Amino acid sequence: MGISTSSEGGGITLVTVDYPPVNAVPVQGWFDLADAVRDAGRDPATHVVVLRAEGRGFNAGVDIKEMQRTSGFDALIGANRGCYAAFAAVYDCPVPVIAAVQGFCLGGGIGLVGNADVVVASDDATFGLPEVDRGALGAATHLARLVPQHLMRALYFTASTVDAATLQHHGSVYRVVPRADLDETALAVARDIAVKDTRVIRAAKEALNGIDGQDVHRSYRYEQGFTFELNLAGVADEHRDAFVGGNQ
Repeated sequence: MGISTSSEGGGITLVTVDYPPVNAVPVQGWFDLADAVRDAGRDPATHVVVLRAEGRGFNAGVDIKEMQRTSGFDALIGANRGCYAAFAAVYDCPVPVIAAVQGFCLGGGIGLVGNADVVVASDDATFGLPEVDRGALGAATHLARLVPQHLMRALYFTASTVDAATLQHHGSVYRVVPRADLDETALAVARDIAVKDTRVIRAAKEALNGIDGQDVHRSYRYEQGFTFELNLAGVADEHRDAFVGGNQ
C-alpha cells in the first residue's frame, strides 16, 4: 500500500499509487509520489515512466478525512505543497510520463494527468474537479490542458465529470480501451517510446516543456492562493465537514 516503483525492463519504470479504498492520497503520499517520479526520471536507465494505480479508481484527490481530523492548517498546507510537488515532478520529469487511468480521476488526479505527456484510459474512466463542492480551488490549470476553455469552465463550476471517450474526442486521451487491457496498452505505448534514443527523447521532453504556452507551476500556485483565502474565511471547513459527515 502507498507509492511503489517497479521496473518492466526495457527502460520502463512503473510508479503505482495504492491507497485503498479510493486512492485518496494523504499528505505524505503526495511527497512520496513526487520523490518516486523524480527518482525514476533521474535514473539514466529509465526511458519512460508509467504512472498507474491499483483499485477502483485512478485517484480521488487529497485525503479530506485526514485534513479534517488534523487541527490547524498543517494538513492543508501539506496537501497543497504535496500536490504541487507531485504535479511538478510529473511535468518536469526528464522522460515522458504516461498516465494509465481507470475508474474515477478527481481533484489531484487531474493535476497528475493534466501534466502527463500521454494519457491512456479505460472505457469506464471519468475525469472531474469536485473542488467547488469541497470549498477549495485548484487544478483548473490542468483540466484546461485536457478540454477546451468553455468546457473546462462548465465542468469546474458544476463539479461534474467527463468521460474518457469525450477526452479522446478532444485529443487529450490517446487511447481508450477496456479496463482489462489498460495496463498492457500503457506498456505498449511505453515500449514505443522506450526503444527510441533516450538522449533524443530527453531532449524532446525538455524542448516541449520549453515551448509550452502555459506556465503550469505559476498558474496552479495562483489558484491555490484562493483556497487559502476560503480556508481563512471558514468556508472550506464547512464544505469539508459536510463531505466527511456524508461519508461516515
